[in-house]
Amino acid sequence: MPLIPKLIERLQRHPKRVVFPEGSDPRVLQAARQWVTRRMGVPVLLGDRTVIKGAAAKLDINLEGMRIIEPERSEDFAPLAAEFAQLRRTKGLSADEAKAALRDTNYFATMMLATARVDAVVAGATVTASSALRPLFQIIPRLESVRVASSLMILDFDENKVGSDGSLFLADCGVIPEPTAEQLGDIAISTAMIAHHLTNEIPRVAMLSYASKSTSSQPSLVKVRTATALARAKAEAARLPLEIDGELQLDAALDARVAETKKISSVVAGRANVLIFPDLNSANIGYKLVQILAGANTFGQILTGLSRPAAEISRGASAHDIFGAAAVVGCQAIDRRLLYGTV
Repeated sequence: MPLIPKLIERLQRHPKRVVFPEGSDPRVLQAARQWVTRRMGVPVLLGDRTVIKGAAAKLDINLEGMRIIEPERSEDFAPLAAEFAQLRRTKGLSADEAKAALRDTNYFATMMLATARVDAVVAGATVTASSALRPLFQIIPRLESVRVASSLMILDFDENKVGSDGSLFLADCGVIPEPTAEQLGDIAISTAMIAHHLTNEIPRVAMLSYASKSTSSQPSLVKVRTATALARAKAEAARLPLEIDGELQLDAALDARVAETKKISSVVAGRANVLIFPDLNSANIGYKLVQILAGANTFGQILTGLSRPAAEISRGASAHDIFGAAAVVGCQAIDRRLLYGTV
């Protein structure tokens, strides 16, 4: 069973509020309608009420069950602006500058998330990645154990039984161009923990490279090798439920026959469900190659390492993609004890 239908069932039991800064976008409206129809919680649409209603009318979308907020007219505008000014006081942000920032729906949405007025945010449908990410990185603190925020993409195959019942978690596909070994280790841990939360399976993390278990001292191989050791040590110290191996070529990570042929024996080899790429170039190209050529369902970017759930979606995302990303971050907001009865 693909991942998203499982997440839908969980959200029907534990509904969540997801805010969409681009509330009048047709794809967002379609995704929000699905959210309501499937009884997954309340979608919060930001923007001009008249524009949102007009866009919905053109698509014959019923807005019942959705909440529409015009930031500057909202009763939350003044307190959120004051809180944002306080948050950025060390950067010299004035009260007027804080109000100006919150007229941007991405900043308003992020402050709603930071103050628990919503449970998750899905941004980026109509703006550049930097415009969607900047408020999140300025406002939402990182998890205590994480040094760097990054992102992951989820590939979800309907029939192909790779990864976790057809789901693969790929990182970092959208934030850090050239991660250091330390950052790569952090990315591996953050990605694995989200995979664990969403699937309840032990993450099997493959640190990818162009060679498998090489003795070469080529710098890119050394970086992956070092990152593997750092991530493994951090996981052991924190008693995190994950397995990690590297460096591995992609075929050795996913195909048990190839792993056996190359004499690579580990819990991860041939059975990986989390793939950590050595840099942003390879990760971004890799997931888009699979998305286009194999027709895989892709959901993300899902931000990792932040203390609250958020997604930065592509401007080329479909309504289906947006709905899937919302389901992922919505489920991230569900306490693990409610999902599985364990911490």
